[in-house]
Amino acid sequence: MGLSNWDIGIIVVFFIFVIGIGLFKSRKEKTSEDYFLAGRGLKWWLIGFSLIAANISAEQFVGMSAQAARGWIGLAVASYEWIAAITLVVVAFFFLPKFLKSGIFTIPEYLEYRYNHTSRLVMSLLMVIIYIGVTIPTVIFLGAKALAPLFSKELAGIPINITTLSIFVGVIAGIYVAVGGLKACAWADLIQGSALIVGGAVIMVLAFMALDKPADFNIDAAAVNQSLGVEEGASLGDKLSSLKESSMHMVLPSTSTFLPWTALLIGIWIPNFYYWGLNQFIMQRTLGAHSLREGQRGIVFAAFLKLIIPFIVCVPGIIAFTLYSGKMKEDAMELESLNAPVLQSFEEVSTGVAEPTKVFQFDKDFAKVEPVLAGKIVAYNATTLDKDLPTGEDMSSSNANLLSGVDKSHPDIEVQRQLIGYDYEGAFPLLIRHLTPNGVRGFVLAALMGAVISSLASMLNAASTIFTMDIYREWFSKNASQKALVWVGRSCIPVGVIVGCYIAPKLADPRFSGAFAYIQEFQGFVSPGVLTIFLFGLFIKKTPRYCGVLGLVLSPIIYGLLYLGFGDMAFLNRMAITVGLIAVVLLVMTLSDPLKEAVKLPEQSKIEMKWSKGSVLVGLLVTVLTILLYIVFW
Repeated sequence: MGLSNWDIGIIVVFFIFVIGIGLFKSRKEKTSEDYFLAGRGLKWWLIGFSLIAANISAEQFVGMSAQAARGWIGLAVASYEWIAAITLVVVAFFFLPKFLKSGIFTIPEYLEYRYNHTSRLVMSLLMVIIYIGVTIPTVIFLGAKALAPLFSKELAGIPINITTLSIFVGVIAGIYVAVGGLKACAWADLIQGSALIVGGAVIMVLAFMALDKPADFNIDAAAVNQSLGVEEGASLGDKLSSLKESSMHMVLPSTSTFLPWTALLIGIWIPNFYYWGLNQFIMQRTLGAHSLREGQRGIVFAAFLKLIIPFIVCVPGIIAFTLYSGKMKEDAMELESLNAPVLQSFEEVSTGVAEPTKVFQFDKDFAKVEPVLAGKIVAYNATTLDKDLPTGEDMSSSNANLLSGVDKSHPDIEVQRQLIGYDYEGAFPLLIRHLTPNGVRGFVLAALMGAVISSLASMLNAASTIFTMDIYREWFSKNASQKALVWVGRSCIPVGVIVGCYIAPKLADPRFSGAFAYIQEFQGFVSPGVLTIFLFGLFIKKTPRYCGVLGLVLSPIIYGLLYLGFGDMAFLNRMAITVGLIAVVLLVMTLSDPLKEAVKLPEQSKIEMKWSKGSVLVGLLVTVLTILLYIVFW
C-alpha cells in the first residue's frame, strides 16, 4: 500500500518540472517589485489558479476532509468554501480597486496611508506572528500527516514520523521560495492548481466506486451497508441518499461549537473577508496583477473554482469514514502521535508500575468505541483524585466533570493528552493509500504535496514581504537598496521554516481539536480587528487616524477574554461579538471626534484601472450558484 517505483518516479519528475518552470520564469528578477509582486505583470488565469493553489492544500484535503468525516459536522464544513466564493466576488469589486489604485506592496502599507505609521507596524507584527506561529506550522503538519501513511517507520536509518516529515516539507518549500519569489510561486501554482483539482477529482471518483462496490477494493461490504443502514445490494444512489440524510447537510444546531447556523449570518464572513481580502499571502497575487481588469477576472475565476472544492474534499472525507472507520480507530489507538503513548502511561500507573501522578481524559468517540477501557480510566481517575465515582449516561462528560479544576485542586497531578476514538485527519490519506493504483497514487500525492509546498511558499513569501517592506525598510533602513531588500526577504525564509517545523508536530495533540480548527481559532485573535479597521478605513471617510491602532489592540484583548470566559462558545460567534464591540467603539470615536477632512490616499498611474464588465456578470452567476447549492444541501 506504500509508494512503488512508478509513484516515486512520477513525484520526482513532477517536482523537477514544476520547480524548473517556476525558476525559469523568475530568472530575471532584479528589484523588490520583481521579487515580491512578480513585476506587477500577472494575468487573470495565472492569478486565478495561483489563488486556488495557494489556498487549497493539506489544510483542506487533510484538515477539512477530517472535519467532514466527523458525522456531526459533515458537509457543513463546506461553508468555508462556498461562502468564500461570494466573498471573493465582493473583494474583486470593492476591495481590489482601492488597493491597486493606491499602488501598495503590502496590505499593512494601506494602513499607513489611511491611519498612521504605528497601525502599519502593529498589523505587520501581528501578521508575521500569525504566519509563523499558526498558518505555516499548520500547513507543514498537515502535509506531513498526508505523507505519513505512505512510508514505513524507517528509511535509510532515519526514523519516519511527523517530526521528520515536517522538516522535509518545510525545508523543500523554504528553498523554493527563497530562490524564486512570487513569480516562481505563481507559475508553479498554475501547474499544481490544475493537478490538484484533477487529483482530487480522481480520488472523488474512486471513493464513489468503492462506496458502490466495496468488495472490489477489499472492503467489507456488509459493514459498509450496516453503517449506512441500507440493505444488501443497495445501489450507489441509495447509499448516497443515506449519507446525504446523515452527513451532507449545511446546517448545524446553534449549540454546535464548530459551525452553528448562527455563524452563517455573521461569524463565518469575518475570517473569509479577512483571509481573501486582507491576507497578504492571498492578496499578494492580486496586487501583482497587470491591471484591475486582469485582477478582477482572476479573482472571479477563483471564486468559480471554489464551488467545486467541497465535492473533491468534503464528500471524499465523508465517504472515507464510511469505508475505513475501523482503520481510523486502529490508527488512533496505535499511532505514536495519538493514543499509543498515553495508553502506555495509563497501563503503567494503573498497574502500579509508576506512581499515580497522572489522570486521563478522552472524547465521546473513545467512550463509544472503547467503553470498557473508558470505564477503567474513569474509575482510576476517581481513585487518584479521591472523588466519588461519577454516574451518568455520557461517560466522557462524567469524566470531564471529574477532571474539572484538577490543575488547581491537585497541582501535583498531571492531566494527560486527550484520548480519541478515531484518527479523523487520516481520512483523506487513507483514500490515497488504499484506493489509488500504482502510478495514479504518485500523481495524486505529487499534486497534494505540490499544493502543500505552494501554500507554504506563498505564506513564507508573504511573511518575508511584510517583514522586509513594512518593518525592516520602514524602521531600520529607509534607504536600503533593491538588492538589500531582496536579500533581507530571502533571509527571513529560514526563520519561518525553523519555527514552523518546531511547532508543527505539536499540533497532533487532540486538545487543538484538529489542525483545521486550530488555524481558525487562533486567527480569531487578529482577524476581527483587522477586518473592522479596514471596513471603517475603506468606507467611512471621517474615521479618525488613531482608530487603526485602537482596533488592532482591542481585537486580541476582547477575543482573548471571550476565549477564556466562554470557551464552549463557537469561535465564529466569538469573532462576531468581537467585531461588533470593536465597531461600536470605532463608531463612537468617529461620531465624537471625526476627521475634519477625508484622508487623501496616494494614487499610482502605472496600473490600468479599467473595470472588467464580463467579470461582473460571472460574479453574479457565482453568487446565484452558491445560493442554489445551499438550497440543495440545506
